[in-house]
Amino acid sequence: MIAVVKQEATNDQLQGFIAWIENRGFKTHVSQGDNETIVGIIGDTTQIDPFLLESMSIIERVQRVSEPFKKANRKFHPEDTVVDCGHGVLIGGGNFQVMAGPCSVEGKNLIRIARLAKEAGATMLRGGAYKPRTSPYAFQGMGEEGLDLLLEARAELDMPIVSEVMDPRDVQLFVDKGINVMQIGARNAQNFNLLKEVGKTNTPILLKRGLSGTIDELLMAAEYIMSEGNTQVILCERGIRTFETRTRNTFDLNAIPVLKHLSHLPVVGDPSHATGYTRYVRSAAYAATAAGADGLEIEVHDCPSEAWSDGAQALTPEQFADAMRRIKLIREAITADLSERD
Repeated sequence: MIAVVKQEATNDQLQGFIAWIENRGFKTHVSQGDNETIVGIIGDTTQIDPFLLESMSIIERVQRVSEPFKKANRKFHPEDTVVDCGHGVLIGGGNFQVMAGPCSVEGKNLIRIARLAKEAGATMLRGGAYKPRTSPYAFQGMGEEGLDLLLEARAELDMPIVSEVMDPRDVQLFVDKGINVMQIGARNAQNFNLLKEVGKTNTPILLKRGLSGTIDELLMAAEYIMSEGNTQVILCERGIRTFETRTRNTFDLNAIPVLKHLSHLPVVGDPSHATGYTRYVRSAAYAATAAGADGLEIEVHDCPSEAWSDGAQALTPEQFADAMRRIKLIREAITADLSERD
């Protein structure tokens, strides 16, 4: 349930209303926007008479919220959340960013890939130090050594880094090393212990949609993180498993505008994992941009045929540079103010 507070209400009146609600066993979440203040009431609100609330002098209106996610819900928080990823890089609220780099950190070639990606327009470096693989015999990542290589690249290129954390026991390691954004991969989208553990940090989280997860399940996973206190969550549509076999996954472009409607959190698209093939990645990236995504996560490798992981879906630096030029044009088209034109 949400209660919209009248503009003329004083802070003392607002605090009195919050205390009145919390004294009845409910939790509150206050969102103060430019035009209105909203108090989210969390708990079994069937016990609250909305007409009683609306009779209070400071309440403009009351609305029940049927969705189980509260903190991630735009009804509670109308303004877009802007996540600070470090190094002056913001995402959300009109700030568009591209995370690029190899699927897995392999060694010193990381600096070269990162440099080329940045020159093409990437603003964040992605790379996996810990890799969840279907086969236990496949390359599992370089571990802590891979994180250190990412930190070296960050120091040289002044780019925030994004890397996947897989185990609740490793979360503190990521925090101690100062990883800018911790990624929760599709296979861990409902690893609730991990979600709660990263929720106890102040590090931004890139949360990917589960392999066959619904939009509501993605939002509830975000709710797990936010319920522990970490509100810096970025949602990622990376394709879902369907009956189609011509691509690695089915890229649910619908999810981007739907998530933007339901939630205030930034939404990015991952066309690399969505399609699984280099030949389709750029088209999917353009579509996600046009659909209103706040950013993209794209795999780039200087020699995809020799990549230790997911080379089949990586762009070469030249392909990535071409894609970035076109993405810039699409962004200019969808953000243009047409009201000033004849």
